[in-house]
Amino acid sequence: MPAAGNIAITDSQSLMAETRPSICDQTLDRAALQRLARPHALVQCDLAGADLSRLDLSGWSFDRCNLRKTDLSGARLERTHWKSCRAAFANLTGSDLGEAVITASDFNNASLKRARVEDANFGQCKLTGADLTDVRALTLHFEETLLIDAKLPGLSFRRATLNRVDFSQADLRKCDFRQACFTQSSLREANMQAAVSTARTCAAQILVGFALSTPASFAAQPYRGSKQRNY
Repeated sequence: MPAAGNIAITDSQSLMAETRPSICDQTLDRAALQRLARPHALVQCDLAGADLSRLDLSGWSFDRCNLRKTDLSGARLERTHWKSCRAAFANLTGSDLGEAVITASDFNNASLKRARVEDANFGQCKLTGADLTDVRALTLHFEETLLIDAKLPGLSFRRATLNRVDFSQADLRKCDFRQACFTQSSLREANMQAAVSTARTCAAQILVGFALSTPASFAAQPYRGSKQRNY
C-alpha cells in the first residue's frame, strides 16, 4: 500500500533529463507527439485539452507546460519529470506514473483514479480536490504539498514522513497513519471515520500535536511544535 516520504532523484534520472532533446514554446497535440521518436523535454509548451490518452511518454519531461484538462488517461508516464506545470482538471485515470518526479506543479481537481504511482514523488505541489481513489503503489511520497479536499481513501502512510502536507477536509477513510511522522502538517476537518478502525489503537500516538474529537472521526489542528515525533 502507498506510503509517503521525502523526494529523492537518482543519478540515472538526472542523466536522462540532460540528454532529452528540447521543444520550447509550442502548441502541441497528439499527432505532434506521436511523430517524435524518443523522449523529449517540453518547455513552456501548450498541451491544454489535448487527447494524449494511452500514449507512451515514458522518460519525457514537462517544464512550465500548460496541461489544463489534458487527457492522459491510460498513458505511460514512467520516470517523467514535471516542473512548474499547470494541469488543473487533467485526466490521468489509469495512467502509469511510476518513479515520476513532480515538483511545484498544480494538479488541482485532477483525476488520478486507478493510476499506478509506485515510487512517485510530489513536492511543493497543489493537489487540491484531486481524486487518487484506488491508486496502485507500495510507496508514494508527498512533501510540502496541498491535498486539501483530495480523495485518498485506503492509502497507507505507515512509517511515512509527512512534512508540510495539508490534508484539510480530505477523504482519508481507511487510511493507515501508524508510526507516521508529522511535521507542520494538517488534518483539519479531514474525513477519518473509517480510518479509526485501522488506527484506533494508536490514534494518540500518531496524532501528536492534534486534537481527537470523537471515537468515530477526528479533526486535527496543525502541529505547532518544532520537534518531530515518530512512533
